[in-house]
Amino acid sequence: MNAYTLASLAAYFVLMIAIGVYAWAKTRGDSEGYLLAGRNLSPSVTALSAGASDMSGWLLLGLPGAIYAGGLVEAWIAIGLTVGAALNWIIVAPRLREQTERLGNALTIPQFLANRFPESGTTLRVTSAIIIVGFFTVYTASGMVGGGKLFATAFAGSLPATGLSDYMLGIIITAGIVLVYTMIGGFLAVSLTDFVQGMIMMVALVVMPLVILFGTEASAGIDIAAVPQDGFLSLTQGASLVGVISAVTWGLGYFGQPHIIVRFMAIDRVENVGRAGVIGMSWMVISLVGAVAVGLAGRAYAESTGLVVEDPETIFILLAQLLFHPAVTGFLYAALLAAIMSTIASQLLVSSSSLTEDFYRLFLRRNASEREAVNIGRLSVALVAGAAMVIAADPESQVLGLVANAWAGFGAAFGPLILLALMWRGMTGAGAVAGLVTGAGVVAGWIALGWNAAFMGGPGLYEIVPGFIAAFLAIILVSRMTRPHSRAD
Repeated sequence: MNAYTLASLAAYFVLMIAIGVYAWAKTRGDSEGYLLAGRNLSPSVTALSAGASDMSGWLLLGLPGAIYAGGLVEAWIAIGLTVGAALNWIIVAPRLREQTERLGNALTIPQFLANRFPESGTTLRVTSAIIIVGFFTVYTASGMVGGGKLFATAFAGSLPATGLSDYMLGIIITAGIVLVYTMIGGFLAVSLTDFVQGMIMMVALVVMPLVILFGTEASAGIDIAAVPQDGFLSLTQGASLVGVISAVTWGLGYFGQPHIIVRFMAIDRVENVGRAGVIGMSWMVISLVGAVAVGLAGRAYAESTGLVVEDPETIFILLAQLLFHPAVTGFLYAALLAAIMSTIASQLLVSSSSLTEDFYRLFLRRNASEREAVNIGRLSVALVAGAAMVIAADPESQVLGLVANAWAGFGAAFGPLILLALMWRGMTGAGAVAGLVTGAGVVAGWIALGWNAAFMGGPGLYEIVPGFIAAFLAIILVSRMTRPHSRAD
């Protein structure tokens, strides 16, 4: 491992821990301070925190890898995500910020649902918390897989002998740094590190494709249009209707991602949501375009130079090694770790908040002090991280596949529920429970039956589609059957 690369990574790790210590010094010692930063995030921090916690290693590994292997047609996922994120800022963000504070000052999504539907409060809190912890453990594992792939690909054979594989050592280092700043500084640390990490990610995704195409002698003369694959630059060639629907409907998932929408709960004022949305969407569009460009330009570079890429999801890592000064390579590795760690930290904190507020304080210690609750939250962070590391231990895991399953689970279980809870007065607690169970159950069943890979003799349909529709219908039907006759829509 080059000393310059190592120094860049070490500086990044020190910066993340320093932010955690700063956040610890600034955070109030109560649950609202630890879990929501006192509802005092600025628009810019809210925006980039939502974006960075959203994208994860998928942005620098999964999406460029899909584009590299399949061409521009894989960009339908990015298009769907952009539309979904914009609607999330417009529809969910202002309503959720206002209602969570007004309805009992809820600190978690399960708390908000319980306050919104008190007749089914305990059932909603327990059911939603189980779904959050279960799917987030898988989702967190996907980030750790990204960290393992980085170390296994970039530092193969150059790390000190520890008795562990480079892949497993990467998982341990990634998880360890995240645990330090998350457990120390809570939500404020996670949000501030997200802001810094979001900036690093965006710069890396802008710089890399430009350097591939214009910046080095090694890549001189590369022509993306010359890639020997029919329709490589086409959005439609080779695309089926089911395939496009499956890709675009990733955008539906935004309405139900707890680690993203919890950012809306923490912004300082409802009036600043619009400004945060503009900042967040600008960052997202630039970053997604950059990720697509990395996949396209990376494939052209590989074809031109004969570069062997065994795993398309590692194309960003390989190009960082080949085309840049070692110090810049370290920065690019830090960008990948930023994408991975920002999402892991957010998911661990949301899981921790559910375990603390919706299990421990609900069933075990209703009168737990604020200090005790914060300490239990820190312990919960470590427990969820440990479970995710076990899942991520398989080096054959695919980042995009794990993310897709967890994204669909959250999107179907919570998406229709959050939308209707915020916008439809006729919804009941029984309807909310029905939506949660139906959405999560249909997604799990769809995956178990393999219908996301092949359906009715054709290509698979992404599990979020049937799950979202089924949950939406379940909420409406059960609410109408259980609604008091005096309640108006």
